[in-house]
Amino acid sequence: MTQDITVLDAPKELLRDGSNRRKVFIKTYGCQMNVYDSGRMSDALDRDGYDQTEDLGEADLVLINTCHIREKAAEKVYSQLGRLRDMKKAREAEGREFMIGVAGCVAQAEGEEILRRAPAVDVVIGPQTYHRLPEALKRAKSGERVIDTEYAIEDKFEHLPATGKATIRARGVTSFLTVQEGCDKFCTFCVVPYTRGAEVSRPLAQIVDEAQKLVDGGVREITLLGQNVNAWHGVDGAGREMTLGDLLYRLAEIPGLARLRYTTSHPRDMDDRLIAAHRDLRALMPYLHLPVQSGSDRILKAMNRRHTADDYVRLIGKIRDARPDIAISGDFIVGFPGETDADFEDTMKIVETVRYAQAYSFKYSTRPGTPGADLKDQVPEDVKAERLERLQALLIRQQHEFAEECVGREVDVLLEKPGRYDGQLIGRSPWLQSVIVDAKALQIGDIVKVRITGTGPNSLIAEVAQN
Repeated sequence: MTQDITVLDAPKELLRDGSNRRKVFIKTYGCQMNVYDSGRMSDALDRDGYDQTEDLGEADLVLINTCHIREKAAEKVYSQLGRLRDMKKAREAEGREFMIGVAGCVAQAEGEEILRRAPAVDVVIGPQTYHRLPEALKRAKSGERVIDTEYAIEDKFEHLPATGKATIRARGVTSFLTVQEGCDKFCTFCVVPYTRGAEVSRPLAQIVDEAQKLVDGGVREITLLGQNVNAWHGVDGAGREMTLGDLLYRLAEIPGLARLRYTTSHPRDMDDRLIAAHRDLRALMPYLHLPVQSGSDRILKAMNRRHTADDYVRLIGKIRDARPDIAISGDFIVGFPGETDADFEDTMKIVETVRYAQAYSFKYSTRPGTPGADLKDQVPEDVKAERLERLQALLIRQQHEFAEECVGREVDVLLEKPGRYDGQLIGRSPWLQSVIVDAKALQIGDIVKVRITGTGPNSLIAEVAQN
């Protein structure tokens, strides 16, 4: 996923030295957590005199928030840094400030290499230390090239500014909220434990406080984020142990918070309390992203997933017993080292058994530093490509079938943004599908009951339901 973070420009203000506020352009790659992190970096920079801009040409500071999950991600970063280097030279020739910062997982994994290969970069900062970004920029302005990728001892969230109403409104009626970071699972294909560190859960009170601020700022739907979000744990005010299910029950009590979601989960951490939350909480949307990665027990063991295909299928059944209308999403990797035709057919079988409303699928690509990178019996690229094509055809068919099953239903849709044509608004169904509504009398932020009348390539078409 590639996403530019866009917010409304704040009014022109003067800094303490009398100069105009500066502009920061943030380019965000990767997961939802990177989107959240970019927003919080913007918050941290706001009090340091930076407004966020959508126009690269007017930026005084450019931040690239990077992702390391896919192969050649680092090379894409260096390519972009080359273009920014030329911009920096032109700005400096005009006597104008232009600073470049690299953040995120590529920064964490290749910090020293970035400074070596890209001399125009002023600051390299990891995902655990972005709360120190304003201080790093001050050091860079004095001529130091700064790298800050050590895992922070202090809680980065405690050091970030409180989220203000106006900023939240600028970001819309839905918001991400990170509750857990890092991973202790050490799947052999995954770089996350090495770039995000060990599993850490944010304190309950801190999460509830941020959620309340988001709702006060106009947010109606919150998606809880974590590399293994359902590994979240904490204690309440009485010292009682809490899990993600308990947290969802607590957040559902916030007045004005209409919808809750969470991602990404691991099958090993899907406990009974969390399943009960899907049964009991009206605010918790009937959508679950629960990656299985492969349908072959032999490959799952090689991936260090620590569950079997049957474990996963039985878990899905248990969840559907609690919430029959739930939509299941998943992740799949094809061509993991040693994967045979029979292993791949097991993956196709589990897809047929579970039936996915949505799914993400990828060819295996080596991540330097992970155990999978050193495995023998790598699958040829043409074989991986052929398997991925077959898998995606099946997943796309299931997605279209799920969408067709929605036609004729009346569902609640949260309206999030304008559509392409006058009078259209776009929202999300309970199952996270994009829904286009002819809604001239409605406005963004409304939750409206609609009747699904048709499907598009990547969306549903709806009309406001008659009372």
